[in-house]
Amino acid sequence: MPQVRANGIDVEYESFGRESDPVILLIMGLGGQLTLWPETFCRGLAARGFRVIRFDNRDVGKSTHVIAAGAPDIAALMAKTMAGGAAETPYALDDMANDALGLLDVLGVARAHIVGASMGGMIAQLIAAHHPARTKSLVSIMSSTGRRDLPPGRPEAMAVLMTPLASDSREDRIAAAMRTWRVIGSPGYPATDAELRADAERDIDRVPYEPTGMTRQMAAALVAPPRHDILKSVTAPTLVIHGADDPLVPIEAGRDTAASIPGAELIVVPGMGHDITVALTPVLQKHVGDFLGRAEGRGA
Repeated sequence: MPQVRANGIDVEYESFGRESDPVILLIMGLGGQLTLWPETFCRGLAARGFRVIRFDNRDVGKSTHVIAAGAPDIAALMAKTMAGGAAETPYALDDMANDALGLLDVLGVARAHIVGASMGGMIAQLIAAHHPARTKSLVSIMSSTGRRDLPPGRPEAMAVLMTPLASDSREDRIAAAMRTWRVIGSPGYPATDAELRADAERDIDRVPYEPTGMTRQMAAALVAPPRHDILKSVTAPTLVIHGADDPLVPIEAGRDTAASIPGAELIVVPGMGHDITVALTPVLQKHVGDFLGRAEGRGA
């Protein structure tokens, strides 16, 4: 996969489709490598006449890891944020949004359809709110505005993200990844054990183990100011997709996101949790593809 220098970091990316087609920029969530956007999803959208770009955020995959910044104390940050205090982190979600825009700049893309999942949806929201000239449309998937009064994730979903590894051995890391996806995954579109293991092996073997990057990303998401007020200024066509059975980011967050953006369309998917499985991919591909087709004036 190619790599470019953007916003002061190295960004690993992959592109599907013709360079002359309208661009879809896919932004993944917390700790997720670009590979969490299924290749079938990317190729399916490319077949509908789009150039699809997926990339590794900073501190994940093959993009720059800001290791020198250290690992923030997440518990202390949570306590300070809940108390209404200001907390310093190595970088902010706005910096990650600028990484995404920097990638588009290097690739010569003036405007794109911005699609984000989970934390990637938060980053996509910031791009749409602060950079309307760069945003052809916005798709926010299983994400949130960050309002402090929204319901939290279920205890078991929060716990599985915070549980330390038994060890940093390959097998223990695979087991932890499989356990996480079983807890937060889609009950109506479950992945098989073979799929879970293959996905975990793919991502674990893709890059050397570096656990502090996810901690820095988590810190950026935790201290980010709520976005519901700035989202009122979004003028791009917007689609919000959320799972009815998401245990990590409850459905109320999706409803709040859609309510915060003028004219936003909300699609609630029964049986969808907080993942994109093989079984769920065709459903998301159709919803996203139909919406972006309309945004391009093509009809569904």
